[in-house]
Amino acid sequence: MSPNEDKTLGEIPDKSDCDHVEEKDIAVSVNQTRLLSESHKSYLLERHGTLDLDPIPSMDSADPYNWPLWKKIINLNLVAFHACMGTFTAAAIICAYEDIALDVHVSLQQVSYLTSLQIAILGGAPLFWKPLSHRFGRRPIFLLSLVLSGICNIGCAKSPDYASMAACRALVAFFISPAMAIGSVVVTETFFRHERARYIGIWTIMVTLGVPIGPFIFGFVTQRVNYRWIYWILAIINAVEFVLYIFFGPETRYVGSDVGSESSALKREYMSLRRIDPTPMKVSEFIHPLTLCTNIPVLLAAIVYAMVFLFASVMNSVEVPKLLQRKFELDAQQLGLQFLGLIIGSLFGEQLGGFMSDMWMNARAKKIGHKPAPEYRLWLSYIGILLSIAGMVVFLVCTEQATPGRWDVKPVVGTGIAAFGNQVVTTVLTTYAVDMHPQDAGSVGVFVNFVRSTWGFIGPFWFTPMFDSVGIANSSGVVSALIMGCSFFPTVFLQWQGKRWHNNDPDKL
Repeated sequence: MSPNEDKTLGEIPDKSDCDHVEEKDIAVSVNQTRLLSESHKSYLLERHGTLDLDPIPSMDSADPYNWPLWKKIINLNLVAFHACMGTFTAAAIICAYEDIALDVHVSLQQVSYLTSLQIAILGGAPLFWKPLSHRFGRRPIFLLSLVLSGICNIGCAKSPDYASMAACRALVAFFISPAMAIGSVVVTETFFRHERARYIGIWTIMVTLGVPIGPFIFGFVTQRVNYRWIYWILAIINAVEFVLYIFFGPETRYVGSDVGSESSALKREYMSLRRIDPTPMKVSEFIHPLTLCTNIPVLLAAIVYAMVFLFASVMNSVEVPKLLQRKFELDAQQLGLQFLGLIIGSLFGEQLGGFMSDMWMNARAKKIGHKPAPEYRLWLSYIGILLSIAGMVVFLVCTEQATPGRWDVKPVVGTGIAAFGNQVVTTVLTTYAVDMHPQDAGSVGVFVNFVRSTWGFIGPFWFTPMFDSVGIANSSGVVSALIMGCSFFPTVFLQWQGKRWHNNDPDKL
């Protein structure tokens, strides 16, 4: 565990108030501040203008907490874009399903497996990358990820048949996956607690946007040039991001050693390609994130998020070619434009889930005179859950009622409303999960990603049978029931039981 992770402290409640004072957190923070040397206090005041910091940084310019804000944001944007490339790559070929089916002589359903396959691997692969990033640092893993995924994208472009294309797509997903899970720990290693939701939101919005932006952009590509240019463009993006990482992506895994000159800090941030944590690696570390299934708050947060994501993101993306392309007789470019609702809805949803989420918590803290419980943030998730249900009802009902061959904007509006709700739930529940288990934020990100991707992989296999059995409009009832049962009520339970969990050691939950 890194010093940065060690600095993030747990929370216990005031038994007399549901908005409990985080006594342990405050007491330890105050004691740490008192124990600081005068030179350390002067350094922090000069660097940050305050000693009221959580966690308290070291006296080292290589400590990511001490970086200037512009440097933190540039690095976070690179990591967030890298995370976006996972879902972006998976969804990139949605508008080209028909072209691929004709080219490699398989059915449309088989081509859709090229997307489902990547979703599944994106969920499990980070289990392999997290322990490596802990020993060798985040930066080397990200650089290796981009090189290998770029090579495999070229392999996709040159694949002569369906089997080789599927194999290359699987390898791309494996190599591009690290940032989708490690992103949460990069935020935790770089930004102070009071900023966390805002910047976790940047990472989560990019993961979400990768799904609709992929087909939105590549619908134009498919319509104008050969669909294989999708893979060439993905490889070019990997190469460009690799170059940007070289110059603007410093190491965030801070181990606190070799504190010295500025040149020493520069070397550790940009030029260290060696093992930075000598702790022996254990096989159990590769499955450690899965043990969070015994941590009830983190498990329920992951389930709440995964169910909303399944419908408001996966269904609204994977099923669009089947539901809208055929009904409205759309070409690839027109099909790509149907994803505009998802993009706009996600962007607006992030304003509530990220920036306003922090404002919500900070306003409450000022009102009650201390930090509110993490569960207080969950009030915003109800807005997201209910909007997701409303959006899915509009999408499915209006799709069935639309006149064949005559385009109707109502289904797209429905996807936008659902996307708004999905993004609120994404940021709020991910931030809540990290706040409940901050000492191992990297494992939280891997676990949440695993649950989300596994459920997202399974969904497309039963979406079509559901539409055939109960009808497209009636399927909205099934969707609403599942979101209420697996998202709304578990969130109520999280708030109801939150005080009890804070009375216990989070490590034992």
